[in-house]
Amino acid sequence: MMNSLQSQKRAYAAALASLANRPVAQWPGALNDLYHADVRWHGPHPINEHKGSAAVLKAFWEPFLAALPDVERRDDILIAGTFKDGSWVGTSGYYTGTFVNDWLGIPATGGVLNVHFGEFSRLEEGKVCEVYLILDILDVIRQAGRWPAGLPKSPGITDRAPGPASQDGAVLTDGDARESNSSLALVEAMIKGLMSYDGRTLASMGMTRFWHPQMMWYGPTGIGSSRRLEGFEDVHQRAFLTAFPDRVGGDHKARIGDGAYVGSTGWPSVRATHLGSWLGVPATGRRISMRVMDFWRREGDLLRENWVFIDQLDLLLQMDFDVMAKIG
Repeated sequence: MMNSLQSQKRAYAAALASLANRPVAQWPGALNDLYHADVRWHGPHPINEHKGSAAVLKAFWEPFLAALPDVERRDDILIAGTFKDGSWVGTSGYYTGTFVNDWLGIPATGGVLNVHFGEFSRLEEGKVCEVYLILDILDVIRQAGRWPAGLPKSPGITDRAPGPASQDGAVLTDGDARESNSSLALVEAMIKGLMSYDGRTLASMGMTRFWHPQMMWYGPTGIGSSRRLEGFEDVHQRAFLTAFPDRVGGDHKARIGDGAYVGSTGWPSVRATHLGSWLGVPATGRRISMRVMDFWRREGDLLRENWVFIDQLDLLLQMDFDVMAKIG
């Protein structure tokens, strides 16, 4: 099964790479070759969910390609694995192009635009039958100079998130199953530790057991990136636990290990009650859900890097903060 999946992963990567070198007019046909006709596609707000390759082309690809007609895709991470008998490929990187036409109501700048993406695709017989995609649309808004009124700036750094420091994120060879299992076990143990928070001190989760002293956490726009465990706690974790103290994870569609890498996604990934300020929005007391995607890199016995995607627009909308109505 592993060899079959690794072959599919390599074919998938080759198909995506070929898209970047095609004229835009050829993309619809190429994507039809890539997707099953009845593909189930789960995207970020305001694009959201669609079924069937024709609907996905109309809802996402055609507007996106019109906005960035010279776009190319660069995958910094490419992994594969099985989860609940499904064959999954996980990728993360950037779409880069010239922003020449408005997209999703965001005014074009005429300059270079980098769109950070995380994507999981389930394959059947070499074709994509299910997709989970998060784009950092809040970062697109930031690059366009249209930051939403009333939303504070990210506490962390909002530079382009780099690929893995080890420069081996595109795992195109047949990985060692023991390494993959070790990576997955470390992430699972870390997540279990997160759920042991006593409500008083962050140290109760014992995160020093899992994270490298020089860890990097690459968070979505609205939060930003941080370095070292202390930076992660200051930039994200403390505020997150204050806002959503009763958070519960679950509903994962995929959690896979491939060599030193692990990826996980599924919607809703988190359910919680909004009990504290989040991104400047005061507590509403509402039940919320989150669309989340993570990629981790293990180095030795510790996690060294973590790329995190949260559909911030969807989450904020559940708190009555409509980002698209406030972009100025």
